[in-house]
Amino acid sequence: MENSSSVSDILVLEELGHPESSTYAVFFTLLFVYIALLITNFGVLIIIIAEKSLHQPMYLLFCNLPVNDILGNTIVLPHLLYDMVSRNRLMFYNNCVAQVFFAHMYASASHTILVVMAIDRYVAICKPLRYNAIMTAKAVLVLSVSAWGFPVVFVGVLVGLSVRLSRCRSTIPNFYCDNASLFKLSCENVSINNIYGLFYSVLLLGSSMGTVAATYISIAVTCWTKKNAELNSKAIQTCASHLVLYLILLLMGYLIIIMHRFPEEQFIRKLMAVLLHIVPGSFNPIIYGLQTKHLKLKIWKIFILQDIFTNQL
Repeated sequence: MENSSSVSDILVLEELGHPESSTYAVFFTLLFVYIALLITNFGVLIIIIAEKSLHQPMYLLFCNLPVNDILGNTIVLPHLLYDMVSRNRLMFYNNCVAQVFFAHMYASASHTILVVMAIDRYVAICKPLRYNAIMTAKAVLVLSVSAWGFPVVFVGVLVGLSVRLSRCRSTIPNFYCDNASLFKLSCENVSINNIYGLFYSVLLLGSSMGTVAATYISIAVTCWTKKNAELNSKAIQTCASHLVLYLILLLMGYLIIIMHRFPEEQFIRKLMAVLLHIVPGSFNPIIYGLQTKHLKLKIWKIFILQDIFTNQL
């Protein structure tokens, strides 16, 4: 245990845990994935913003997802890549606190954004005649603000409970700063941190899974009772991509929870934490872009125009 009066504001992070011989292979793989993630997410954002025909509630709500993916991965991956090649693994305490906040914001907003997108799909399929009256610009704004506001408040409290503690250590038992690693720097009683963390996790996952389940059950019942081929086709086109994204997010989250039961598998646990960031962020624009008809058409149109322009040169 370190003396609290001599604890430095510079923290030491653990390594990712990969074999030293594969450092550059892992580095360039993560770098390629990060660059591809930025290109695809920024690309989808630019297409939706530039194309007025895509200024519809479904696509405007979806814009929150690539913004969240870009922020969530940028707060973790660049620092990890730098640490891998520099072997520095140092971080100022204030930077660590910021990383904790944004890392947990990313994880929380991934759920809340998909929840508001599920609500939009419920209104579009179950109440199609009232869709334009319900999903106004104001409603889209309220849903978007709610998707970000809910995590800001609860994650703010989560991090605040950790920051209030005095520190007696300066080693982060992880390759990046998360809330558990932050409050483990203290030698004080952290029971309230554990209780609030559990409460927030149950609240977030319970409300997320409950809302998504309720909306999809209602959609399924509507499609079953109306037996309308056009309605069923619309439901499959717009809901399949959303459901796949949500299931990927849940799968990655549950894999991390499961790996915490195997503390001896440190590298696999850390690898799962990396994948939690890059897998949803990489698949979100691809799956949504390819499965959503109007967005897919705009993407193909851009590629075709580029081919024509290249051939003319």
